[in-house]
Amino acid sequence: MPPRDESVVQLDGPWTHRTVHAGGTRFHVVEAGEGPLVLFLHGFPEFWWAWRHQLVSLPAAGYRAVAVDLRGYGASDKPPRGYDLITLAGDAAGLIRALGESGAIVVGHDWGGLLAWTMAAFDPKVVQRLVAVSAPHPLRLRASLLTDPFGQLRHSVHALGFQLPILPERRLVAEDAARVEQLMREWSGSDWPDAETARRYRDAFQISNVAHCSLEYHRWFARSSLRPDGMRYARRMRAEVQVPTLQLHGARDSCMLPRTAQGSGRYVAAPYRWRLLEGTGHYPHEERPALFDAELLGWLADPEPDR
Repeated sequence: MPPRDESVVQLDGPWTHRTVHAGGTRFHVVEAGEGPLVLFLHGFPEFWWAWRHQLVSLPAAGYRAVAVDLRGYGASDKPPRGYDLITLAGDAAGLIRALGESGAIVVGHDWGGLLAWTMAAFDPKVVQRLVAVSAPHPLRLRASLLTDPFGQLRHSVHALGFQLPILPERRLVAEDAARVEQLMREWSGSDWPDAETARRYRDAFQISNVAHCSLEYHRWFARSSLRPDGMRYARRMRAEVQVPTLQLHGARDSCMLPRTAQGSGRYVAAPYRWRLLEGTGHYPHEERPALFDAELLGWLADPEPDR
């Protein structure tokens, strides 16, 4: 089956599509509303549309919501390199500045969450508040892969398979990207995704080079662990987060286990709140958007969020 055109991610709604350049890279962003900037960073194997519910609820609450296709996804550029968390954090920080702001509330899910944690350590001035969704602190994740072989390591077998060349990309897009839908169903904690949602993600994942670029995220994280760049990254990530942080995690998440994410608060020096969302898996913002939005908006409205 031929690759899909980038037009499959140009979905209509109460939002505006545009292109923003940051650090020499072209990003497709979708925005709605006016007020304090909230930047939404999606995970694997998604694209900006993962935040469609929040692109309605956040503007209604007085925020400027911006969702981006990360490097290598959707209608953003797909360069051959730059899929390490340090470069990706630079992308997001540059994007905030390109949007005309010096800082933003950053909400990241899955890989977007690992990226958000990285931003808070590497470029803390651009992160006003941090929200990590289904995303343990990167050092917590690395430790769990070593110390919890029958837990997080076993549930990360897909990522180990992604380390092979060429074959994982082919498998992900084979049979009309059926594997993409299969993974999302396995990781969700409910009867999700529905047919329309699955169709959107399967189409977007078949855009040329998306499968390869998305796997480069996984490959860098695994392969850099014992390399100098990975060791430098780990040292920088020991810096404590100095902004209020909210961590939301689905109780039924079988991709990033709740017990892996718990304990991430040790890396936060500012007020920190942990919420385990019952009845949801790896995609709480899509599986139960009303519950997710209530937690997010309640925390954002609190001028002094508790520990």
